Amino acid sequence: MNHTVIDISDAEAAHAAATAAVAAGEVIVLPTDTVYGVGAQATSGAAVQRLLDAKRRGRDFPPPVLVAEVGMVRALATGTDERLDGLAAAFWPGALTVVLNARETLRMDLGERGATIAVRVPDHDFTRELLRRTGPLAVSSANVHGEEPALTVDAAVAQLGDSCSVYLDAGEMGGPVPSTIVDLTGPRARVLREGRITSAQLNEAVPGLIED
Repeated sequence: MNHTVIDISDAEAAHAAATAAVAAGEVIVLPTDTVYGVGAQATSGAAVQRLLDAKRRGRDFPPPVLVAEVGMVRALATGTDERLDGLAAAFWPGALTVVLNARETLRMDLGERGATIAVRVPDHDFTRELLRRTGPLAVSSANVHGEEPALTVDAAVAQLGDSCSVYLDAGEMGGPVPSTIVDLTGPRARVLREGRITSAQLNEAVPGLIED
């Protein structure tokens, strides 16, 4: 499979090509507010496996799911409460990934995710519009497992090559510091990875969320 690089300055052509590739079960590279991501249709187990194969990563590293807005999260997860409301109001769109209890009826084979799902609303207008067209996408950083995440499309192509069919070029990304990951599946929230958003900022948005 050959790959195509499309500049997102022609937004309609870029959206059309990416949407068609996702619908065909292919893997794409897309911009986010942190690094470039490698994405696939979240409801297709075969497409997600292609994503994992592109990264040379096992099913024990299930990718998070990107959505266009908070309302889409409630279709994927249960037990959403005022903690999510507070975090979403403060940090979405943005560099916050939240782990929630997945709906029992959720048909997403993302790997060995157990009964949970990790979700994020990215702070990138082009990508949120793409997500409105494709629906939720499984997205991980655009790199071979163990290598540095790609900050440019050229870096992504160098690592992933023809394993991705469409590369969406939005220039250089904001930097390698990843999103912060917060687990809301239990009675006490836990920070699984501190990234761009600190624990202090989380507690400022939702007092008492994270224990000192």
